Amino acid sequence: MSSWGQDFLNGFGEGFFSPPGLKDYSHASKTFRSNGYELAPRQKFLFHVYFNINTAQVPQLKNIFPGTNNNQTVLGVLVKNIQLPSYQMTVDTLNQYNRKRLVQSKIEYQPVRVELHDDGGDNIRNMWYNYFSYYYKDPVQKYDNLNPLNGSIGTTYTTPAGFDYNSRDIYANDRNINDWGYVGENYRDGVTQNPGSKPAFFKDIRIYGFDQHKFAAYVLINPMITDFGHDTYDYTQGNGTMANTMTIRYETVKYYSGAVGSVRPDTNAVGFADPAYYDLIRSGISRPGSTSSVLGQGGLVDAGIGIYEDLSSGGAAGALGAIQKAGTLYNTWKNQNIRSVVTQEAYDLLNTTIRQSLPGAVRGAIGSTSTSNSNFSGPQFPGGNPDPGFFDPNQI
Repeated sequence: MSSWGQDFLNGFGEGFFSPPGLKDYSHASKTFRSNGYELAPRQKFLFHVYFNINTAQVPQLKNIFPGTNNNQTVLGVLVKNIQLPSYQMTVDTLNQYNRKRLVQSKIEYQPVRVELHDDGGDNIRNMWYNYFSYYYKDPVQKYDNLNPLNGSIGTTYTTPAGFDYNSRDIYANDRNINDWGYVGENYRDGVTQNPGSKPAFFKDIRIYGFDQHKFAAYVLINPMITDFGHDTYDYTQGNGTMANTMTIRYETVKYYSGAVGSVRPDTNAVGFADPAYYDLIRSGISRPGSTSSVLGQGGLVDAGIGIYEDLSSGGAAGALGAIQKAGTLYNTWKNQNIRSVVTQEAYDLLNTTIRQSLPGAVRGAIGSTSTSNSNFSGPQFPGGNPDPGFFDPNQI
């Protein structure tokens, strides 16, 4: 037999009788699907950010988002992208009788860059302006006949009736205003108790990455803004959107992981899936009766319609489908308070419908007062401030 024929038979026998080889698709399946997709890479867009403003030590900071019922979760929803923490170690090369030895001495936490939408509700601008006025005295002086903010939080009525920024007072005999720049005293200016103990604006910033109903959290401890920048208006960018960028430095990082909880908003991944900003309605392919909702997909009304249609169709299949939907409905609602669910859904639906149907200027004017409202601690403009909310769910 020729060498070609022998090689053919050897190859055929090896391929026919040998165990199956590891093909490309099998390799990918065994690598990325094994053990509950343990080795599958995380997706870049599955993340959530929570800015933990220090309202416990500085109660005045609770009122910086009046148009959102002072819900801090709104900041995380407006994040376009955020860097995860990175580190740089100082490592020196020393000689041990001419043998090179590496000795490390310290660690540096590298800044984190965040990009946020420049939203029409001014939530990011409010956050920045409150941070700015909390740490620095520059916003204290009145201008354009509007009430100012003091170096910390809230309006001040002890300031002279407007500072003339356009005057030249270099050689003036005396100046009424000398308070500029960083201020480090207690957040209540002028108090002598605990001097120099001004609490931090942010307690921490929590970054959550999601994968397979789990989260991986990075918590930036005692963060501070080192750079903040607004965007650029540009007529040539017809499809562009405005954004704000800021750079964060922090003192250390904590790592956490766990399962995404079933409570909404989530208490494990703090602030995630807040009903104010997330659509919690299940997919249309979910089984009727499997959702603890009245009007939503898969909810009570949906299940009732499905049961009626199954019974109307007749036959064993229709009866079996009706029994299945009824059993699912019973398991879903056996521990639920239907009245509270109906009340909350009616409130959410009515509030959302009216807010989305009104122009932004009208939404901002409803419930507004004059610009001297001391409860509003963001940038103040003629026209008033938005009310904290349209409806009280307890009154429906």
